[in-house]
Amino acid sequence: MMKLLRRWALPAAVLLLCSLAWGAVSLIDASRLQSGIGNELGLAQHLQDDEEFKIPLTELLEHGRRVFSANWTTEEGGGRPRTKGNGRGLSDPTLSLTGARGFNRISGPDANSCMGCHNQPFGVAGGSGDFVTNVFVLGQRFDAVTFDRSDTTPTRGALDEKGEPVTLSSVGNSRHTPGLFGSGYVEMLAREMSTDLQRIRDSMKRGETRLLISKGVNFGRLTRKEDGLWDVREVQGLPRLSLITATPLDPPTLVIRPWHQAGNSVSLRDFTNTSFNHHHGIQTIERFGANTDPDGDGYSNELTRADVTAATLFQAVMAVPGQVIPNKPEIEQAIARGQALFNNQFACASCHTPSLPLSRQNWTFVEPGPFNPPGNMKAGDAKAVRVALNDDSLPQPRLKPAHPQDDVLWVPAYTDLKLHDISDPNDEMVQESLDMNWPVWAPKFLGGNRRFLTRRLWGVANSGPYFHHGLFTTMRQAVLGHAGEAVASRQAFQSASKADQDALIEFLKSLQVLPPGTNELIVDEQYRAKKR
Repeated sequence: MMKLLRRWALPAAVLLLCSLAWGAVSLIDASRLQSGIGNELGLAQHLQDDEEFKIPLTELLEHGRRVFSANWTTEEGGGRPRTKGNGRGLSDPTLSLTGARGFNRISGPDANSCMGCHNQPFGVAGGSGDFVTNVFVLGQRFDAVTFDRSDTTPTRGALDEKGEPVTLSSVGNSRHTPGLFGSGYVEMLAREMSTDLQRIRDSMKRGETRLLISKGVNFGRLTRKEDGLWDVREVQGLPRLSLITATPLDPPTLVIRPWHQAGNSVSLRDFTNTSFNHHHGIQTIERFGANTDPDGDGYSNELTRADVTAATLFQAVMAVPGQVIPNKPEIEQAIARGQALFNNQFACASCHTPSLPLSRQNWTFVEPGPFNPPGNMKAGDAKAVRVALNDDSLPQPRLKPAHPQDDVLWVPAYTDLKLHDISDPNDEMVQESLDMNWPVWAPKFLGGNRRFLTRRLWGVANSGPYFHHGLFTTMRQAVLGHAGEAVASRQAFQSASKADQDALIEFLKSLQVLPPGTNELIVDEQYRAKKR
């Protein structure tokens, strides 16, 4: 733990001196605050570190729900007066993010709670969001976006790092808020597949080229040259951060990053630490240091390690989406026909893999995980918390192996966890202005992005709007929006009969997040177990 914090100690200390220079007298330890008469706290009480190992699982998950749902206030560290959403100090420290500048829809802070954006369907904390909850990814590198062309300070309000004026479409990437249903299974799949790819890499000899295949998903070819250097030019579907290599002693990590639609985030924990600061100005101890005040709001220790663990586990154990098949023969037939078309003639399943196998040893979600980057707790930094994802006491429905003795559980997420270019270069609505997987000073950062993780389709029907940008209101629009690597599938759909097109849409309509308390994965229109 201390090794992790030391990585962040210097910048936190420098920012703390800045905050003291602005008149901060003493720090309030937010982790010790408790709700009382006259005070206004979004989180009535924090978990102290090591309590996550002592309290019952139900209490730990309930605390995680409260952290996720809390409406953060300035009385507990909400807001970040002296820092940006990317954790850096303001470009102009003379203009703090307070008062009218305290909230900014584009650069943040932009929400009072996680649940404020993650609440669909059924008002469930952790779900997806309406278009109004779209986040402007990378807008947080600005102090407070104003688009005021008279402002000449880069990344203060109107100019980018090169001093060029930004517009609403170029300041950041507008992204639809994703749902987190079934996310524990997805992350464990990603961890297992990352381990598979690393095992292949570690077995390679100099001068050898190997296929990178895990669970039937092909990630291309990795070459180790005679001089020991790694050649990643033929690796497919992994983000830049997983392919960086400089010397024979620095092999590419090959880590699958299942979070952020461009594959930028390794884990729910990483995503959580980043989001609390970006969206709410709540700074976690493990990311920003203990007993420090880098954002200059007068509060330290705004979220403990135990708080973050609880919030992460709450997301990881969310219920799994299912399928709704109404008891109407014509609809049942259309769904069955649509599923066959999805898997075969339209070849949607070539990327939206209907299900991936998860080995028994990974049916347990272990937190913290093994691949977290600096600024996040990592396996070995602290005692682990383990939760059996198939535990019947967790939110229903849940996945089960086909037979109790099976060592493989099939996860029907409809994704291959790869990045694909499915866009048309001539369609400006699809390409993003910025590539979040490159540093801001790199030419490719401003070159835009057209590669996105294959969308998980379980729960798609009631988790709209659609596509990474949320600009499509129907799934039919999303299908027709496929190009690039998916152009053949779109053309097959376009050339099909209206009946077959409608059948595919009917199949997609059946893939739904089910109401809380639903126990079965496949149900009828009354959410009762579907009779076969």
